[in-house]
Amino acid sequence: MRNFSSGLLGVVVALVFFGSSVIYIVDERQQAILFQLGEVIDVKTSPGLYFKIPIAQNVLYFEKRILTMDTDEPERFITSEKKNVLVDLFVKWRIVDVKQYYISVRGDEGLAQTRLAQTINASLRDEFGNRTVHDVVSGERDRIMEIMRQKADNDARSIGVEVVDVRLKRVDLPQEVSESVYRRMEAERKRVANELRSTGAAESEKIRADADKQREIVLAEAYREAQKNMGQGDGQAAAIYASAFEKDAEFYAFWRSIDAYKQSFKSKGDMMVLEPTSDFFKYLKQPSITGTK
Repeated sequence: MRNFSSGLLGVVVALVFFGSSVIYIVDERQQAILFQLGEVIDVKTSPGLYFKIPIAQNVLYFEKRILTMDTDEPERFITSEKKNVLVDLFVKWRIVDVKQYYISVRGDEGLAQTRLAQTINASLRDEFGNRTVHDVVSGERDRIMEIMRQKADNDARSIGVEVVDVRLKRVDLPQEVSESVYRRMEAERKRVANELRSTGAAESEKIRADADKQREIVLAEAYREAQKNMGQGDGQAAAIYASAFEKDAEFYAFWRSIDAYKQSFKSKGDMMVLEPTSDFFKYLKQPSITGTK
């Protein structure tokens, strides 16, 4: 029984080994090249289960998905103004002709990316050399990326690769240039701020002067109106007094004296030093009023 089990296990192992040497699987993320004695005899781009001859044939797998090439360090380029700019970018690419890809770069992804980087750098130098800093930063950035993609794609087709997209992540001035630009921008902003402050101060003084003028006008008009009303009141009072005086002069004099007494002796501490014969005491000595009823 033990010998039978050992023999069965050996058969299973042999079948598994034979199956793995005869069958190979390509999934949806891959494409494969089938070699026979080092020569390409077939290309598989669709997922599935395939067969090969053991020992005589072997298989290499390659990515079918979109790959990314990202720059480690920003590259320095010169614009038409002879100014340096630092450019950071990435490239999206994929293998579309796996046989040509293997023949051109031996299936080495690093060699393929080196080829793409050389093409894109050459395109960037041409494009940046014909444009200003403003153009490459914002004005024609999209157009530059599309031109680079087309040029890189045309060259990449010769190695079996398609360039899907090229993107400029960042376009900056070098540190020494940036500091100079920032200082110039800062000086310009300060100049504009000072102009605005001066204009604001002038407007403020103008508004204050106008407000003071309006205040003086309002006060003058109010004083004039007050004086006018006081004059009218005094006139009416004088007319009333005159009318009253004409009706009974003695009573009017008596009334005025009584009012003077009241004003003179408002409090206990009031004191007046007068001659006893003074006219001030006329009605105190003679309370009767001639002509009154």
